[in-house]
Amino acid sequence: MTPEIRENAARRLRKIGGQVAGLERMLTGGRYCVDVLSQVAAAQAALAEVGKLVLADHVQTCVASAMASGDEAERTRKLEELLDVFSRFGQLKQR
Repeated sequence: MTPEIRENAARRLRKIGGQVAGLERMLTGGRYCVDVLSQVAAAQAALAEVGKLVLADHVQTCVASAMASGDEAERTRKLEELLDVFSRFGQLKQR
């Protein structure tokens, strides 16, 4: 992962941590259910964006490097890994 992406993702995760702490306060404070649900959706969307950011960087660095390496076993391993990530990421979106 590039240092820029790592810092961007870390910054976003800190913000999401604040959102989650706010959600806990909303719940314990007895806030209206729809307000809580709206904030849950916002936190989920923010996490999805972090996932996209990290995935894009992985493809542009690790996968691209494997494809350019000329090592067929490494290329196959990275492609299988990438398909597995897509599969798991897709399952998360369906829940």
